[in-house]
Amino acid sequence: MTTATTVKTEYEAIIGLETHCQLSTNTKIFSNSSTAFGAEPNTNIDPVCMGLPGVLPVLNEKVLEYAVKAGLALNCQIAKYSKFDRKQYFYPDLPKNYQISQYDLPIAEHGWLEIELVDAEGNPIRKRIGITRLHMEEDAGKLVHAGSDRLSGSSYSLVDYNRAGIPLVEIVSEPDLRSGVEAAEYAEELRRIVRYLGVSDGNMEQGSLRCDVNISVRPVGREEFGTKVEIKNMNSFSAIQRAIDYEIERQIAAIEAGDRIIQETRLWQEGAQCTSSMRVKEGSSDYRYFPEPDLAPIEVSNEQLEQWRSELPELPAQKRHHYESELGLSPYDARVLTEDRSIAEYFETAIASGANAKAAANWITQDIAAHLNKQKLTITQIGLTPTNLADIITRIETGKISNAQAKQKLPDLLSGISPEKAFAGLELITDPSVLEPIIDEVIAANSKELEKYRNGNTNLKGFFVGQVLKKTDKRADPKLTNELVEKKLNA
Repeated sequence: MTTATTVKTEYEAIIGLETHCQLSTNTKIFSNSSTAFGAEPNTNIDPVCMGLPGVLPVLNEKVLEYAVKAGLALNCQIAKYSKFDRKQYFYPDLPKNYQISQYDLPIAEHGWLEIELVDAEGNPIRKRIGITRLHMEEDAGKLVHAGSDRLSGSSYSLVDYNRAGIPLVEIVSEPDLRSGVEAAEYAEELRRIVRYLGVSDGNMEQGSLRCDVNISVRPVGREEFGTKVEIKNMNSFSAIQRAIDYEIERQIAAIEAGDRIIQETRLWQEGAQCTSSMRVKEGSSDYRYFPEPDLAPIEVSNEQLEQWRSELPELPAQKRHHYESELGLSPYDARVLTEDRSIAEYFETAIASGANAKAAANWITQDIAAHLNKQKLTITQIGLTPTNLADIITRIETGKISNAQAKQKLPDLLSGISPEKAFAGLELITDPSVLEPIIDEVIAANSKELEKYRNGNTNLKGFFVGQVLKKTDKRADPKLTNELVEKKLNA
C-alpha cells in the first residue's frame, strides 16, 4: 500500500493508462506458433503471423475465454456481439502492415477496479478507477537496434518476429488517476487481478505487461482537459510513478512559462530520469480502421458467459476486505497475504486446518516470507504445508512448545520435516512440581545474583529465568517459569 501524494495545489493532473497484457496461451492468437518466451529470434513464426499471401487467421478460443474472464473481473459489461478490425500502420516490426485489433465494438466496456492508498496519517483510502474498455488484439514484432536494444547511436536494426501474433488484451482506464502513486497502484492491482485469474503472468521484465500513460495538466476548477501527452518505455511500477511525477512538473513549468504543450508521444529515459519527445501523436483516423474481413464476428452466449463467470476466483480486493472485516487482520497483513494467489490460498488452508488467523498471518508474512526472499522461492516450493503450520500454531497456543522452539526448528520444518519429528522430546515442562526443584537449584547456585536482586536490581529476574531455560534445554514453559522464579526470588 502506497502513500497518496499531490501536485501543486493550483494544478490538477489528469491521468489514464493504456495497459497491454499478454495472455498466457500456449499458441498465438490466430495461429499455432508457440508463445514461449526466450526462443531464438524468428523461430516461433508461421505463415499466418508473418502475413504471407493466401493464409487466413483463426481465433484461438482460449484468447476469447481469457479476455472475457478479465473483463468480468474488472466489472465490465461483456458484449454479446463484437468484431475484429484492421488497424493500418507501417513499421518494420509489423509484417502485414496492419494489426488485427478491435475498434468500435470491443469485447468488454464500462468497468472499474479498486485501488488502495494510505493518507499522511496512515489511514486507508479506497478509490474506484473506471475501465473504459478491454479489447483483444495481436502483438507486433520487436526491433533490435544495433544488435542490442539501444536506439541511441545504432547504425542498423534487426527484426525478431517471435512476438508477432502474441495474444494481448488492451485495457484502457478512464482519466480518473491524479498522481504517479495512484497510477502505479492501479497498474499493480491490475497485475494482481490477471495473475489471480491465471490469464497472464504479468511479468513486466518479459514484456507481458506494458503500460502507456496519458497525462495532461489543468488549473484546478477548470473542466476542460489540458493537452494530452503519452509516455512510453516504462518497465516497472516505480518507473511509472517517477515518469508521471516528472511529466507533471514539466507540464506545469511549461504552462507557467507560457509555452504550448503539444500532443505527442514521449519516452521515459530511465538513466536521465526524464521524458523526451519521440513523435507527434497519431489520432484514430490515422489508422484507417475497417472491419477485419477474414474473421467472423464474435458472439458470446449467455450460457458460456455464466460458465466463465462461475470459474472466477475470489479476487485480491475481495480477499483484503474479507481478511480485515471478518478475520480482524490489519490492512498491511491483508495486503501482503493477498499479493499472490498462492500465498492467500496457503493462508486460507492453514486457517481451515485450525490455525489462528493472526498467528498464521504473522508466521507467513514474517518468518516464512524471510525464508522465501532469502532462498528466492515461492510458497509452493517449501516443505512446510499449511496443515503443518496450523499444527505448529496449535502446539504453541496449547503450551506444548514455545514460540522460540518453533522458530529454532523452522529450517527443519521448511525442509519438510513433520512437526511430530521436529518437536519429539521437546514438549514444554508445564508441571510446577518439576520446575520448582530446578529453580531452587539455580537460585542456590547464584547467591551473589540473588543478593543483588534483593538489594533492588530486579532486572536480574531475567538472568534466573534464562538459567532455568538453559538447564531444561528451553523446555521450561516461559510464562510459568517467570511466575515461579519471581515468587521464589521474592520469598
